[in-house]
Amino acid sequence: MNPVAIIGGSALVIGGIGFLVGIILIWASQKFAVETNPLVEEVIEVLPGANCGACGYAGCADFGEKVVDGLAPVDGCPVGGFDTAKLVGELLGQEVKEAESIYPFVRCNGGLHCTDNIDYVGIEDCRAVMMTSIGEKGCKYGCMGRGTCVRACPFGAIEIGEDHFPHINKNLCKSCGLCVEVCPNGVMVMANDSEQVHVLCRSHDKGKAVKAVCEFGCIGCKICVKNCPAEAITVTNFLAEIDQEKCTNCGQCVEKCPQKSIVMRSVEATA
Repeated sequence: MNPVAIIGGSALVIGGIGFLVGIILIWASQKFAVETNPLVEEVIEVLPGANCGACGYAGCADFGEKVVDGLAPVDGCPVGGFDTAKLVGELLGQEVKEAESIYPFVRCNGGLHCTDNIDYVGIEDCRAVMMTSIGEKGCKYGCMGRGTCVRACPFGAIEIGEDHFPHINKNLCKSCGLCVEVCPNGVMVMANDSEQVHVLCRSHDKGKAVKAVCEFGCIGCKICVKNCPAEAITVTNFLAEIDQEKCTNCGQCVEKCPQKSIVMRSVEATA
C-alpha cells in the first residue's frame, strides 16, 4: 500500500477523532455548566485580590461567593477594610458602618528583660525554639522574637526591633491577623486602638518564679485589682487580665503595679 495514502488516512482518522472529541467537550460544557451569580463576580472585582485567607475562606473568590450567599459578612475582609466593605455593601444593598481600627499587639515585656536558658543557635523560628527541651528564655510564656510573625505577614508590616520584639507598622498593616494565628505562645493579639491599658505578661508561674527570670513579669499580687475603680481586672492563675469592655483607661493600675507589667500603650502609627 502506498505509504502516503497510509499517512493521509491516519491523519484523517486522527483529525476526525479530535473533531468528535471537541464536539463532545463543547456539548458537555454546555450540558453540565454551573450557572454563576453575576453578583459574585462584581463582589470579587472590588475585593483587594490578596487571597491571604484572613477572612477565613480559601481566597477572594470563595469569600465573594459566601458573601453573596449570606454566609459571610460584608465587612469580613480585613485587608480591604472599611472602603472595601462599603463597596461590597453597596453591591448587596447593605449599609456598612465604619468600625474602630484594630491592630496586632504584643502582650509581653520580657525580651532583653528576661533571662536566657540557653544560647540558641538554629532555625530562626519561634516554633523551632519551642521544640528545645527547656526553651531559650527563662520564661516559657513570653515572646521569643524569632520572627515567625514577620514571615507570616504578607504586607511587610512587622519587623523585629533591637529590643527583640515585633514592631507593627500601622501604615502597612491590614489587620489580617495572620501574625496572631502563627504566634505559638499567643502573645500576639488583635486590639482596638481604644484599648490602651494592657498587661504585658502571659506568665502563669508564681511570683517568686516570675521575678527570678523577668524584670517586668506579673506576679499576681492583685494590687491592680484593689485599685481598679471600674472592677475591670481579675487575677487568674497568678496572671492579671483586663476586661476591656469595663476598662475606662484611667491608668490607676498602671501607676500602682509594682512590676510595671501593666502599661498605657501608645496608639500612634509607626512611621
